Amino acid sequence: MVLLKSEGLNVAVVGVTGAVGTRMVQMLEGSPLPVKSLLPLASARSAGKSIMFGEKSWTIEEAKPESFEHIDIALFSAGGSVSKQLAPEAAKRGAIVVDNTSAFRMDPQVPLVVPEVNEKALAQHHGIIANPNCSTIQMVAALEPIRQAYGLNRIIVSTYQAVSGAGAKAIAELEEQSRQVLDGKKPEAAIMPVKGDKKHFQMAFNAIPQIDLFQPNDYTFEEMKMINETKKIMDDQEIKVSATCVRVPVSISHGESVYIEIDQTDVSASDLKKLLADAPGVILQDDPAHQIYPMPASASGKKEVFVGRIRRDPDVSNGFHLWIVSDNLLKGAAWNSVQIAERLLKLGLVKF
Repeated sequence: MVLLKSEGLNVAVVGVTGAVGTRMVQMLEGSPLPVKSLLPLASARSAGKSIMFGEKSWTIEEAKPESFEHIDIALFSAGGSVSKQLAPEAAKRGAIVVDNTSAFRMDPQVPLVVPEVNEKALAQHHGIIANPNCSTIQMVAALEPIRQAYGLNRIIVSTYQAVSGAGAKAIAELEEQSRQVLDGKKPEAAIMPVKGDKKHFQMAFNAIPQIDLFQPNDYTFEEMKMINETKKIMDDQEIKVSATCVRVPVSISHGESVYIEIDQTDVSASDLKKLLADAPGVILQDDPAHQIYPMPASASGKKEVFVGRIRRDPDVSNGFHLWIVSDNLLKGAAWNSVQIAERLLKLGLVKF
């Protein structure tokens, strides 16, 4: 638990009542960051409510530009429109913003950071730092040690993404649909795959190969996020990346089937396993003989990225397959954001 001190950081959490915002507060509780004060911010309808942090009750306030006076670090997770409006206002007032939306990810002036991969990029910030897409975070955290050791020239990923990535209402819809199907009723759909799209489909007992809206090239926005964000984080526009993103009826934790091609041909699956066993933020779970491999149910509530099912492609000497699982609300969002804040302090980029 963070002890409140006479000296320390003033931290704001924007979107504090949401699924990610509540977990940001939880991650701050267990962080070594010296938090002097917490400013919980949300919409007007949540203002006046309170949350507990550091054995103290803190009153939620409506997020406004003037809220960020005297704030050192502001963690944002309230949607892209809120970030676009308020993140520049917070930065203008001297706060360092860590934004969990897609609003600034591809802005060339904004670092896109996974601490295990490219923490040095934090030094290039101009007041705003972007947290990558949840599915991108867990993939690059697992692949970066391989890239550093053996080179990496191609990635093909198929995701199995939990409905929590679409928000709390999507989880509620999945639960209600499951009850409806089990009761022999026709399930009602209003959210999945995309709340604002033309059609909505049953999520319970189903898999939907659409996350976010389709783009002119027939890839979805989610798929293009993975492609473009991976190139930016790895600082390699030449690496070949392709993605197919699928929503599955799981509440929390994304799974990913990832095929890679490395630069070397004399590498074994055992070499990759040894490498990942020592990789920061990664836990190797790979023992097929005893049915040990990552699963969403066991990864939920944990901060690490879990990797297993590592094997060489039978026809491509430099090709390997991996299975990657991580809690999309923690490492994919809240924990990565708090990690960034911790690294800012460690690197002397924020002071108190």
